[in-house]
Amino acid sequence: MILAEVVRSGFTESVHHGSVVVLDASGAVAGSAGDVTGPVFPRSSNKPMQTVGMLRAGLRVADPADLALISGSHFAEPFHVHRVRAILAAAGLTEEALLCPPALPLAESGHDGRAPQRILMNCSGKHAGMLATCVANGWPLDDYRDAKHPLQQVLAETVTELVGEPIAATGIDGCGAPVLGFSLTALARAFQRLVSAAPGTPGRMVADAMRANPELVAGTGQDDTRLMQGVPGLLAKGGAEGVVAVAVPDVGAVALKIEDGAMRARMPVLVSALRRLGVAAPVLDSLATVPVLGGGVPVGEVRATW
Repeated sequence: MILAEVVRSGFTESVHHGSVVVLDASGAVAGSAGDVTGPVFPRSSNKPMQTVGMLRAGLRVADPADLALISGSHFAEPFHVHRVRAILAAAGLTEEALLCPPALPLAESGHDGRAPQRILMNCSGKHAGMLATCVANGWPLDDYRDAKHPLQQVLAETVTELVGEPIAATGIDGCGAPVLGFSLTALARAFQRLVSAAPGTPGRMVADAMRANPELVAGTGQDDTRLMQGVPGLLAKGGAEGVVAVAVPDVGAVALKIEDGAMRARMPVLVSALRRLGVAAPVLDSLATVPVLGGGVPVGEVRATW
């Protein structure tokens, strides 16, 4: 299904195929395009659900805001790195315990000539949370990424419960930890469950922390952060390869994947889907199209066709 098009100088240069599902406030499918029942790997959109599993397994954080970082894909700004170190220190660990691969910050301005480091990897918050959960339970630290590890078993059970369908496949994500596959409809359903969970429950704690600290979920000026800052109550978490999921309490939820993995098409399609639910905010207007540059100036745009 064609969800977005790239228009340059008035000419349709290319199109982006994909799938998207919109749930209404009752959880019923209010609209969809493409395959929304077949499995996909939501990639980092799984993180909020994995954090719920960590809480259920005994994770305790010094500051509720830590849950936002553990659930996020940070851009390694100084305040992100400081907080990851603090989570590890509270568990009696250092960054040497991290098993995510060394990386540079996602933000271009954050490179500053630094060499790749594990703590700079965008998933280091999740890995710090996983390690802290292992410490709380006396579980081994050297293989916490293994799908057969007690930690990962608990996380898989939690995700299965939240999405409401069996895990179709288990792979290895870019950070080396397991990535769980299921349908876009199940992903949207899980996000809706997080924002509608009873106050004080693990699901609601994660949703509340992310919405209260959106800068920890992504970073300054980034899509997830801007969405949560600009739409009251909205929960958002994107994933690699063109995935994003959002939910708004008492309104509905959206999950989508761009087939070719293009990240630039996500926001225009998401805005189109949210508008079907009646969600309106200035930030959506600013995200409805993505500029196409030529010679450093806008010469076209990426826009939704669905």
